[in-house]
Formats: sequence, C-alpha cells, structure tokens
Amino acid sequence: MHTTFFFYDLETSGFSARADRIMQFGGQRIDMDLNPVGEPVNILIKLSEDILPGPDAILVTGITPQQTIADGITEREFTKIFNDEVATPGTIFVGFNSIRFDDEFMRFLQYRNFYDAYEWQWKDGRGKWDLLDVVRMTRALRPEGIKWPVDSAGKSANRLEMLASINNLDHTNAHDALSDVMATIDLARLIKTKQPKLFDFLLSMRDKSKITGLINKPEAFVYSSGKYPAEFEKTTVVVKIADHPKRGGALVYDLRHDPEPFMKMTPEQLVDAWRYKKVTDKNADDPRLPVKTLQFNHCPAIAPLAVLDDASKKRLQLDIQTLNNNLAKLRSNQQFVVNVLKALEIMDKKQQASFLQDEKSVDAQLYDGFFGDTDKTAMIAVRAAGADELSDLVESCKDSRLKALLPLYKARNFPKSLNDDERAAWEKFVQSKLFEGNEPAIKKYFARLEELTQQTTLTKNQQYLLEELKLYGESLMQ
Repeated sequence: MHTTFFFYDLETSGFSARADRIMQFGGQRIDMDLNPVGEPVNILIKLSEDILPGPDAILVTGITPQQTIADGITEREFTKIFNDEVATPGTIFVGFNSIRFDDEFMRFLQYRNFYDAYEWQWKDGRGKWDLLDVVRMTRALRPEGIKWPVDSAGKSANRLEMLASINNLDHTNAHDALSDVMATIDLARLIKTKQPKLFDFLLSMRDKSKITGLINKPEAFVYSSGKYPAEFEKTTVVVKIADHPKRGGALVYDLRHDPEPFMKMTPEQLVDAWRYKKVTDKNADDPRLPVKTLQFNHCPAIAPLAVLDDASKKRLQLDIQTLNNNLAKLRSNQQFVVNVLKALEIMDKKQQASFLQDEKSVDAQLYDGFFGDTDKTAMIAVRAAGADELSDLVESCKDSRLKALLPLYKARNFPKSLNDDERAAWEKFVQSKLFEGNEPAIKKYFARLEELTQQTTLTKNQQYLLEELKLYGESLMQ
C-alpha cells in the first residue's frame, strides 16, 4: 500500500469540538520525502443557522458566517469529498496541534454526518501524526540548525507563525487553513533536513507496539508535552507508575519532583494537588501533583534516556542523580500508586457529572458509545439517501442518538426540502438553542460583540468583521 502524508488544518467557529463547527478545511498531500502530490485542498463549509460563531475566533480567522454561506458547501457535501477523495488508504494525517484540536473537530463532524468517527485515522493503513510535539522534542534534544523563537517575556515559544517567521518559511497569511498547512510542511522539511534521525525516530514511534515497548520498561524515559514548563523546553524525564484504568494509556510521574510530600497525602488530598492552579506567591510552595496521563493514541513524543547528551541535560536542567533518587523513592512505596488511582477515580466521577450537564444536545454525544452493525448499515443508507428519503430511515436506526441526529442532519443539509412539520420542529430547535435558558446564547453573543467593539486598538478589518457578526446575529433574530 502506497503511504502518503496529508497535512491539514482547520479554521473553526470556536474552540469546542462539541459545540462549534469547521468553517475552513485546508490540506495538501505529500509523499514520504515531503514532496507535493496533487493539488492543495481548500474548502469553506457553510455554518447552519443553529450555530453562533465565537466573535474572538472570527477575529483570528477573518472568516465570516456570511462568507461560508455564500461560498461554502454543506457538511454533508464536505464529508463525502473528504471520505471519498482525501481519506484514501495509506494516508497519514498530520497537523500542528492536530491531535488535540483538529482531529477532535473532524471526529464530531463525521459523527454528525453519519460516518464512523474513527476509521478515517486507522482503517486501510491510515494513521495520524502531530508535528507540534516533534517540534518540542527537537528543540529540547537536537536544536542545532534551526532558529527557535521566544515570546515577549523571553520564554521559549513554539507557535507556528513565530517558527515560520524566524526561519524564513513562507507563511503570508497566518490563521488561513491552507497557509498554515504550507508553513507546517515547510517546517517538517526543515526538521527532517537538519535532524533526520530524530524526525524518522518520532515518525516510527507512532506505532503503538513501539510506544508500549518503551513505556512499559522499568526504566525512565524522556517525554515532551505541552503540559510541561517552557523553562525546561516542555520536556522532562518520566517513569510509568500504572496503566490508566479507562483510557488506552499510562500514568507517568515527572522525576524532576521529589515524590515524598505526595506520598503522605490521602486520595482526596491528591485530587486537590492534581488540579491545575495558576502559580502565585501564595501557593508557590504548594506544587501540583506531577502525574500525567500519557495516551498511546496521541503519538506521544517519547525517547529512551540514551538520547540525552551533556548539552541536553544542561539545557533541560536535568540532574541524573536527583532523577535516580526520586525513582528509587517511587519504587519503595506502592501505596502511593494505589492512592493516585483512587484519586483518579474520584476525579473521573466529577468530570463525568460535568459532561452529563454540558451535553444537552445529541451533537455532543459522540463518546456515549460505539455504534453496532445494524446502525452502521443504517448510517450507510442515510449517506446514500436523497432528501426525500431521509425521513423514512429513522426507524432503521436503533441508537437513540442517530434517531435524534437524523432530523438535524436533514435540516442542516437540505433546508429547502423540509415540510411544514419538519420546518416547525427545526425552528423550535434553533429557538431553544439560541434564545432560551437562563443566559441565552444570543445574549452572550451580542454582549461579547459589544465588549470587543469598545476596544480602541481595532483595525479597520476587525471593525468590519465585528459589524458582519452583528448583522449575522440580527439576521437570526428575524
């Protein structure tokens, strides 16, 4: 099977994959030597009338709802193009922070449009990768030959636009999906040229068996992640302390930190210590529990300790003796691991309760379970059906989510085909979603527009975007 990369990027109406929508999809297929294959893909996707875009997101992307409605295609049309022409066998999908952001939006898009939410990244030799953690580990371990930016406070920064600018890579229109894709490809070429061994190693570490083979050893290993501080180049040395009881991954401990204070804590105290806290003078001596979930299917940037040369140890401020002492303490106290797992169980129950509160709409219920064979057959029938046939397919769906999604799917993709009853049901849905509740979404939308409009540093283009967003909101109220 011929393997190719497909680099892609999304511009979205907001930051929640559950509630927001993709407005632009940009991508380019390249071969394993990073040469382009075929023409780039650049598609706008229409926002449906039940979606209010986040004004802050639109100020970043510059894409208005009106533009998507005028020039875009429906989600149904896009998902067909994507699955038929983009997600071909052997494709490895790559982005910049795509695993935590873009991939999640794509999964919910597939779900809403009656496709399997996962097959596009694993079936028929397909896969995924993320260049952001590759960048982090390259900067931490093998930075030679590449220029590395810092932010205004002098801290290491790995934003795509900054990396492109300092290394003279073409990135003429930051936050345009296709422009971001081309800059990401150029960045991949730069890393592959300057540090080919590390590039190829991390590409090979997408394989789950290789990941588990390294993690499950009793030895510590190097791990780069956005959860770790920029002062240490987002990189540390960790050791696995337990399998994650629910996700496909492991709990790892950051060996920079002495585990002894945490070993004295109860599970309830560990929960409090695990929560993210902004560091202040008051809690500076109250460190966060240095335990993190490493997910096998997130292409983690990990490497054996042998990659640490003297320059890396100095750059990352790693003292091997301290690491070994902390590892020995961990191994001598198994009760600590038991308490961490109990703390995780407490946190999961609280998180699940919050999800149940938030997921009022079927659009957000992707992770409520997998679909059975009967429903997968029904989903194929829905995708193949014309507008007039959709209403007859409700009874073929066994899962309640599909039954609830089908009228929404029809209204969003075939609005002109709705009969009087279907139109009334759709309008009631939109009314409930945008205009009802203790704090209606439309009220928050206009309040945020007003706040942004009062800013004195707005450019003419930003003023234009805010005016367009105001007009869009007003059109939904008519």
